[in-house]
Amino acid sequence: MSESLTVERVVVEPDWYEPYRISQAMKAGGLVFVSGQAGIDHQGRTVPGGFLEQGRQAIRNLEFVLNAAGSSLKDLVKVNIMVRNMAENLENVLTLRGEFFSEPYPADNLLEVASLAQPDWLIEIDAVAVAR
Repeated sequence: MSESLTVERVVVEPDWYEPYRISQAMKAGGLVFVSGQAGIDHQGRTVPGGFLEQGRQAIRNLEFVLNAAGSSLKDLVKVNIMVRNMAENLENVLTLRGEFFSEPYPADNLLEVASLAQPDWLIEIDAVAVAR
């Protein structure tokens, strides 16, 4: 006997990705799949101040979406971190990991990319977490 997989859209207010036809996250199979979160405020404006400020905001956005899904940063199992300049920002990524993640640390991909969705974005993070 097979059970059908339930897929549920995670809704947040405000939803800064709604105009782009992107779900903030989806819950399926006991997991939460969070769309890439950038260093933008809840009105979709890039935060000023550089890489660390954008990174902190991206992780706060990730946490906001996870909380809306009934999950948290402690429930992360996998993160993908995309940065525009690895040489300048590897140490900054380590700083962010230390500020927001704890043991056991989630599995992680760290990628340098040529560009992100907006030209002033320096970092974007997507993730998978356990749904509680």
